[in-house]
Amino acid sequence: MLKKRVIAVILDCDGQVVQSVRFRHTNVVHYDTRHAVEAFASWSVDEIVLLNVSKSPGSREKFVGTLKEVSKHCFLPLAVGGWIADRSYADELLRNGADKLVVNTLLADAPDLFASMAKQYGRQCMVASVDIGRQESYALAVWVDRGRRPVPVDPADWARRAQQLGAGEILFNSIEHDGARRGYDLENLGRICQAVDIPVIGFGGVFSWQHLHEGIDVGCAAVAAANQFHYQESATRRAKSYLAEQGVAVRREGRSLFGAATSPSIKPGA
Repeated sequence: MLKKRVIAVILDCDGQVVQSVRFRHTNVVHYDTRHAVEAFASWSVDEIVLLNVSKSPGSREKFVGTLKEVSKHCFLPLAVGGWIADRSYADELLRNGADKLVVNTLLADAPDLFASMAKQYGRQCMVASVDIGRQESYALAVWVDRGRRPVPVDPADWARRAQQLGAGEILFNSIEHDGARRGYDLENLGRICQAVDIPVIGFGGVFSWQHLHEGIDVGCAAVAAANQFHYQESATRRAKSYLAEQGVAVRREGRSLFGAATSPSIKPGA
């Protein structure tokens, strides 16, 4: 049986980790991204998604420096995104420690380039970030460019298109649910899971471990959180403990930031 993954999302803004509420990033939750990565890597998380959410494209090189420093010691899979607009920058991220590329706007502005990159790097390297939200308060749309530009297309159709272009995974988020503490947008998340044959990662809105279980119930191969994981010690271990109690197959072992294998003793509710 394939085990479900628990993924920590880290939102990096100029070297600091920020909280997200409806794609607005105001509160700093860690003053050093490396420390956040270190914590999650020691808490049995399966994978880390590291996103550059700075508003400035000039942040790209500083972000590469952060990635390079983090990846020297982190032996977990790292999926990295933000401001990936050309092949040269994608190459730079991969050279400096990224295992996967999380791509959003490129799917709208340069789909042929996305497809070419998928052929060059392999489908397993390409994660399509699908952000959805209401346009003019009523029409559901896909949003790109850090949630600033709507694309008037059905999210399930957009996910199918991403798969056809070579995406190996979908990272789903809902602007309305982001930071709202009411769980995933289960209706649309479930539709995406049914629309594609590739793994879907649920993201956006987690406030309780039950929300993670609900994401798995609608078809997610992996469940992710950002804000909620930052505010509890050993958060991802606690999340896995809860999921295991519900009968979900999860990996219980972990790896420290410096590569030493660990086998934590996890007690229900710990």
